[in-house]
Order: sequence, then structure tokens, then C-alpha cells
Amino acid sequence: MKIGPVVASAALLAVVAACGSSGTSGTSGTSGSTAEGGGGGKVGIDHPRADSDFWNSYMKYVPQMATELKADLMPATNSQNDVSKLVNNVQALVGQGAKAIVMAPQDTGAIANTLQQLENKKIPVVTVDTRPDKGKVYMVVRADNRAYGTKACEFLGEKLGGKGKVVQLEGALSSINGRDRSEAFNECMKSKFPGITVFSEPTEWEGSKAASMLQTRLEQNPDIKGIYMHAGGVHLAPTLQVLKQKNLLVPPTDPKHVFVVSNDGIPQEFEEIRKGNIDATVSQPADLYARYAIFYAKAAVDGKTFQPGPTDHGSNIIQLPNGLEDQLPAPLVTKDNVDDQNLWGNQVK
Repeated sequence: MKIGPVVASAALLAVVAACGSSGTSGTSGTSGSTAEGGGGGKVGIDHPRADSDFWNSYMKYVPQMATELKADLMPATNSQNDVSKLVNNVQALVGQGAKAIVMAPQDTGAIANTLQQLENKKIPVVTVDTRPDKGKVYMVVRADNRAYGTKACEFLGEKLGGKGKVVQLEGALSSINGRDRSEAFNECMKSKFPGITVFSEPTEWEGSKAASMLQTRLEQNPDIKGIYMHAGGVHLAPTLQVLKQKNLLVPPTDPKHVFVVSNDGIPQEFEEIRKGNIDATVSQPADLYARYAIFYAKAAVDGKTFQPGPTDHGSNIIQLPNGLEDQLPAPLVTKDNVDDQNLWGNQVK
């Protein structure tokens, strides 16, 4: 379960206080130290895309969190799922005086050179949701994406009684998120539910590809009984459309029901869970992604540092080969807890 806004604010104040105490061991997950060269500055931010309900929700949270944290946030750019635009946007933000950069590279392998350039200029980088394959980062703000795949596997495996066929609508496998979710899902199915056949379809995070691939699989295998969507923000609408066309959009009590588990935790997924059209989703914390992206970017320009370990906001900081990652909580949402008001998807207006 995620922490609410009031608790989160208190936690952040505690972390800031701890970090500001030179030479002391502060709140768990922080070193309590301030690096040389701190002193504040502008935070530049690039949003990855505007064609996803999840990312649109994240973008709405960003200015709110910047205001609450008193961060000097520059006007945001949007790279529209294009790494070349991301590179150009970052260059522009640096030229305009950014002292830290927040980004969410969708191609986690192609951003290494830009990260190296920013490191050379001593401009710290916070990445959101995605972890670059190479290149130094100050902090990755992300949930455990392998856990997403495992949770989805266990949910579908139990619903199908360990046998049958499922479709996995993957994201882009050029992204660490797509790889983590896919690998964990496949490994879990192989080890825990060997009687289930998995059809994996790489959609590149595109709804049109998801619809086409799902349509083809259902035509070839009309006995498919489960679907795992890597991203409800782009996969939900096309999946529902295809199921409706196939007369498979029926309640869970109907023998024709196809069990669907998703990732994101957007309000639209919650509504479809309530209707019985899909069965579960893993709630990616869009609110906490925005909050802690800004928090760590501000901490970076202030010269603060962190260490691996549990935090005071219900997460765990882990060591990466190229930096640190704060793994935020991401609960599984079903009909049993879909009305929990602590879920960010129930707080969006």
C-alpha cells in the first residue's frame, strides 16, 4: 500500500532534515551527507510521451510535487517516445541553465552517450520508471518491474488452474521495463505453471500493434484464457475492443471470460476491474514517481547523497552498476481492494 500525501510530505521532511545533518546517519536510505558544490539550481524535466494515460497522470502530478517541494522546476519538454528528441530536449534544457535533469528514456540503451555528456558537465540525472543500461545516474525512481511480471504470472496461473493458454502483450524489449516484466513472467510460468502455454507479443508499447497481435492470436487459438498487458495506459483500450469483437467481454462468472491482468494502475483500469471486464492490475505509483523524481533532483542540486537500504517512505534503495535505484511499492489491485483510497488511481480527478 502506498503512503498518502500527508505521510509522504512528512517523510520527505524527515529525509531532507537527515540529509542536511552533516556527518550524521540520517533516515534509512540516506547518507546524511552533503557533497561539495551544492547550492541549488534549476531542475529540467523531459516527459517521455503523451499517448499514455499513465504518463499523462504522471505529468499532472509533476508541477504539484514541485510546488510542494519548493523545487525550481523549468518548463517541461516532451520527447514523444523519440530518443533523438530526448537528446535534443536535454541539450536545450542544459543550455537554459538546468543543474539537474529528470528524464524517462523509453529506449534504455540509446541514452548512454547523453548520460556521459551530462556526467562530464557534472549535471546529475534522475530517471523515472526506466533504468538506463549504461551511463551514470544519480537516482532511478522506479518500482521492481520483475515483481510486476511475477505478480501477473501468479495471478493468471492461479485463475487458470495451472493449465491453458495466455497472451503476453509485451512492451518494447529495448526497454529495461519490457525486458524485466517479460523475463520474470516467462520464468515464473515455466517454473510454477509449466502446463500454461505463453504467447509473447512485443508491441513496442503501441496500442495498434497490441490489437493486431491479440486479434491474430485469438483467431489462431480461440481457447486462450488469459492476457497479461505490460501497460494498461496503451494496451487497455485495444484489448477491450478486441475482446468485445470476439464476444469475450463477459463477467468472470461466465465460462467464456478471459482473465486479464495489467500494469499501471490508471483510473480506467480500476473502472474495468469494477465492471468485471479485467481482473487485476499492478499499480505503478504515478504520484510517487513524480514526487520522488522531483525530490531526488532537488537533493542532487543541493549536493546531497544517498546510500542503499530501506527508506522512510516504504521503499528500498538498491545499488546499481551505474548509480542507485529507489524501488517504490507497487501493489496488485483486484476487485478486493480496487476501492482503496490510498491508491493513486482513486485520487485522480
